Amino acid sequence: MRKSNVFPRHSSYDLPNAVGGDGCYIIDEKGKRYLDASGGAAVSCLGHSDKTIQKAIIEQTEKLAFAHTSFFTSEPAELLANLLAKHSPEGLDKVYFVSSGSEAVEASLKLARQYFVEIGKPEKHKVISRKQSYHGNTLGALAAGGNIWRRSFFEKLLVETSLISPCYPYRHQTQDETELEYGLRVANELEEEIINLGSENVMAFIAETVVGATAGALTPVSGYFKRVREICDKYDVLLILDEVMCGMGRTGSLFACDDEDVVPDILTVAKGLGAGYQPIGAMICQNFIYDAIANGSGFFQHGHTYLGHPVACAASLSVLNKLVNENFSSQVKEKGQYLQKNLELHLGQNQFVGDIRGRGLFRGIEIVKDRSTKEPFQKKLNIAGKIKKQALDIGLICYPMQGTVDGSKGDHILIAPPFIINESEINEISTKLKSTIDLVCNHV
Repeated sequence: MRKSNVFPRHSSYDLPNAVGGDGCYIIDEKGKRYLDASGGAAVSCLGHSDKTIQKAIIEQTEKLAFAHTSFFTSEPAELLANLLAKHSPEGLDKVYFVSSGSEAVEASLKLARQYFVEIGKPEKHKVISRKQSYHGNTLGALAAGGNIWRRSFFEKLLVETSLISPCYPYRHQTQDETELEYGLRVANELEEEIINLGSENVMAFIAETVVGATAGALTPVSGYFKRVREICDKYDVLLILDEVMCGMGRTGSLFACDDEDVVPDILTVAKGLGAGYQPIGAMICQNFIYDAIANGSGFFQHGHTYLGHPVACAASLSVLNKLVNENFSSQVKEKGQYLQKNLELHLGQNQFVGDIRGRGLFRGIEIVKDRSTKEPFQKKLNIAGKIKKQALDIGLICYPMQGTVDGSKGDHILIAPPFIINESEINEISTKLKSTIDLVCNHV
């Protein structure tokens, strides 16, 4: 193991050194090519070598690298905000730029709180979220999520959040329920929890439109989010939809909530917003929320040094123009269907694959010990970790995670390749995943 002064994510891993990118592939210092089947963490939606985005970054650094937002706005930030607002769901017109998804969620929680203080309802402060969710790793965002593993060391530092059931039909829909009945049942848990906490105390419900890292591309059943929206409206609770991972075209629509025909009060995006070329995220809010601040104190009591960074916004503007103008939404839908069929062809009858789910180029594969009973592998076997290592050894980057079922048991693989992927590369994903799953699961 080479000596390094970098503080790594895991102290016992000796990771390859990435030195280049070529389309959907990352290249290490030895020349080995890795097919990036997860876009890192659903980030690199346009691959690793887009010349247009690279040019936009260079040109912006030649004009202006940085200007603090307490003194200036900038042309890239203004243009990007205009474009996002133009294509966002109705009423979501005010865009607040940050540097990550966690920061976007932090900003949304603070904005929700300040909104109710500004309109004379300071008692509203409680947040409701869902089990098996993830909203970021800063303390506020971590508190708002239901990822047990990520929360475990920091519980005593976290603000209390109420957690209701996820929309997880593979595990929790009963045989005598239709999808609609199941969706309404779990959505109604929100109303029950609001009543339990006292509606005068609840400020927000936050949910991933399509669940990402914690549970592996869980898509909501029809009618679920419409019922959630009704409940939020009934009790004056803000609906915050977290599309940090599933937004920006990942599911086949620029915003995943477009497919639910639901408009949130606050929306968070990141990852695909910059496609990995620059760190950037955004919180987008309804006009009525912004107006409450503007007509009240006039000052959002929040901020970071790199808000609206000109170079990050220039890169993101180039990314968003590509996503909008080159019809990537329809491409993602078409390629997503091919990916699903290909995964089903190679893994649909695999004894260790319980479910293949998702939308667009956002797919989850749930790994089980027993397909007929849905019994998961024991946590101590670390199936997800072994799959990640084995896949990397054969040149495939995927995103496996443990705790899929309840935060402790269960394993899944998240697949979120670049939108520029072709059929040959999709075939490579499926065949390498099959050999990886078989090798790992047959030898535990």
